[in-house]
Amino acid sequence: MGGPAPRAGPLASRPPRRNVSVQRRAVTLASGGVSLPGDLAIPEQATAVVVFAHGSGSSRRSPRNVQVAERLQVDGFGTLAFDLLTEVEARDRGKVFDIALLASRLEGTVGWVRGEKEAGDLKIAFFGASTGAAAALVAAAHLAADVAAVVSRGGRPDLAGEALAAVTAPTLLIVGGADRQVLELNRQAQARMRCETRLEIVPGATHLFEEPGALERVAELAAAWFADHAG
Repeated sequence: MGGPAPRAGPLASRPPRRNVSVQRRAVTLASGGVSLPGDLAIPEQATAVVVFAHGSGSSRRSPRNVQVAERLQVDGFGTLAFDLLTEVEARDRGKVFDIALLASRLEGTVGWVRGEKEAGDLKIAFFGASTGAAAALVAAAHLAADVAAVVSRGGRPDLAGEALAAVTAPTLLIVGGADRQVLELNRQAQARMRCETRLEIVPGATHLFEEPGALERVAELAAAWFADHAG
């Protein structure tokens, strides 16, 4: 039942660019009658915008996602981080784990990005963490060719359910080697996907990649994947 074999061979890393000028601004996205604050950053000569989908209990200011976003910006990728839920919604556990709702808001960002002067012509990719990774995959399945690539960090792709088989965007799954339960869930999810996929294990890393050098490795892997597929 699956499609293409998982990608083999080393994922080539690239040294980050230096002295890149980045245009930053706070933005507001309207979705389903609510306003969601965001942070948009577009470096000079950007090739794509990476939309971040944070996990449960987190926000657009997640220090882990901010660190990855800053590395991507240096590599020439725009980034858009926004709160998937309002402050009131974030207190409702039902909405926190409502993957369909989170995915619909991610899908809405694509239309918003297309309307922005500095980003409208760029490719769009997703970077999801935890439950945000499931939302990113569901959105990618619905948007098909409108999404160039997906990266999941410590994600729960299994929560994307039947949408996994419909994802066409090349997908990189990054999991900590010590995050054994989530690693097994990622393996199971990968087996259900038909697009190009790769599972990268960061040795010794736990779910939040708090170990020395672990998050830097995540950022390096994500930058290489986006360079290959959205560069």
